[in-house]
This record gives sequence, structure tokens and C-alpha cells, in this order.
Amino acid sequence: MHFNRFLCTAVLLSFSFLALAQSPVSGFMNGKGHGAIAVSYTAENYDKVFLVPNDAVGIPVFNEVDVTSISLYATYSILNNLDAVLSLPYIQARGQATEDVLNELGFENERDGIQDVSAFLKYRPFSADFGSSSMDLVLAGGVKTPLGDYKVAEGLQSILAIGNRATSFTGMAIAQFRTDMGWFVGTQAGYSLRSGEVPNAFLCEIKAGYGSSRFYADLWFASQVSDGGVNILGEGFQGFFPATDVSFNRAGLNIYVPIAGGFGVSAGVSKYLNGRNVGQATGISGSVVYSF
Repeated sequence: MHFNRFLCTAVLLSFSFLALAQSPVSGFMNGKGHGAIAVSYTAENYDKVFLVPNDAVGIPVFNEVDVTSISLYATYSILNNLDAVLSLPYIQARGQATEDVLNELGFENERDGIQDVSAFLKYRPFSADFGSSSMDLVLAGGVKTPLGDYKVAEGLQSILAIGNRATSFTGMAIAQFRTDMGWFVGTQAGYSLRSGEVPNAFLCEIKAGYGSSRFYADLWFASQVSDGGVNILGEGFQGFFPATDVSFNRAGLNIYVPIAGGFGVSAGVSKYLNGRNVGQATGISGSVVYSF
């Protein structure tokens, strides 16, 4: 596999992990006519929530929440400097409420379904070589919109909602530095416009790692800062969870190894470090990918 294609495949897999927290785009390009398809499984768990002013131990009603997802990701290069990225997750959220509590409140311990489809285009307007290293600048934009009929206005039952039912339009600017030895570091920043009562958000991410024809690994740090919103149980909160200020810092690790015939496997872990109105989740993931 061509080295650049290998890196783009590996990065695609890293985005299939816990994609709600990571950017869906990177500074790597496939090369015209090439792409990859990945299927991933992700599992997260939390029994604490970052709240304001004090964190909460134990999830109201449900005590503990497990979130699993099976996601389809695909990327394809229309031109050498123009890539398309598509993703679609199926998500299941399960609580641990007792039968007595469920019967008393008329709630259920599970919500599941197809969540939001997202489609992005990324364009590389600038690329330069500096001896044994290179620098790329990439611009990206995309839309994410609900595809399933999941609900978000169910009071405390919405703690298990699988999304916020907002359509978002996101723009990102990416700068990436890479050496011929395979080491790289990339950073990106952007803004997401969201429909309805869901607050807009500032987004940023930094990623560093190593990739060769036999192995890929990266460490990443991602941040979201809501541009507005209310705090759960705070002033202005009316029980509608999508309207809350969901801000967080999250970090993780991804590893990818090619196998044969264009197939490869990958694994990842991540954790919310801090935030507000978000569960203190730890997640693990695994993926299978086919590149062409």
C-alpha cells in the first residue's frame, strides 16, 4: 500500500473511534481514486457527570449508562487535493435503573437507533516540502443531520437519548507537519453552527503520532467549547437536555496494523478529562477497514 494511502486509512480508523469527540477530518489525503471503508464498534461507560458547580456521582434515575455503537465510515479522493468523508452510526444507550423505578416513572432502560449521517469535503490548497519534511494546509466543511427518528424531549428519559437531533454545519482549518521518517503532528480548529436550541460550538484538536507501511499510532487531544447554552439544573434549564452547554476536553490513543489484501485492524481508547454537562466516560473501540 502506498505510504500516504496507508496513513489516510489509519486516520480514517482513528476517526471511527468515538467520533462524537474527535474531528471527522484530518490533514492526510488519499490520492485521486483511492479510499477506504471502515466498520467500527465502540463501547463507553460512565456513572459520574461533569456538572456546574459540582460533579454528580451516580446518574439520576439510571445510576449508570453504557453506550455502544456500530459505525460505518468511508472516505474517497475525488481529486488529489479533494477528499470526501461519510459516516453513519447506529447507537444504543442502556441505563441501570431498577424495575421499580422504571415502573414508577414509566421510563425504559434503553434507547437505540440510527443517529446522524455526516458528510464532509476537505480541500488541500497548500503543500510544501522542506528537505526531509512537509507541511500541508487543509480546509474542510460538512454537514451532520439526523437520519433516525430518535427522541430528545422526554425529560429525564432523555439522559439516554442517542443524539441531540440538530443539523450542524461545520468548518475546519487544518495544519499538518510530517517527516519522511513517519512522525507527524497536526492541529485543527473550527466552528460548528447548530440548528434549534442546540448551542453552536468552537472545536479544536491536536494529534501527534507515527506511521509507516507496517504500523500506525497516534495520541490525540480534542476540545469542544459551547458558544452558549445552559447548565443542567442551572438557571434557565427547563429539562430539555440538547439546550445545555456541552463543553469538554478529551484525550485518546489509536493504533492501526495492516493485515493483507487491503484489510487492516485497529484499536483505540479515550477518556473525558473534564467538562460540563457531559458524562465522565471512558471508551474503547475496534475497527476493521478495507482500503482501495
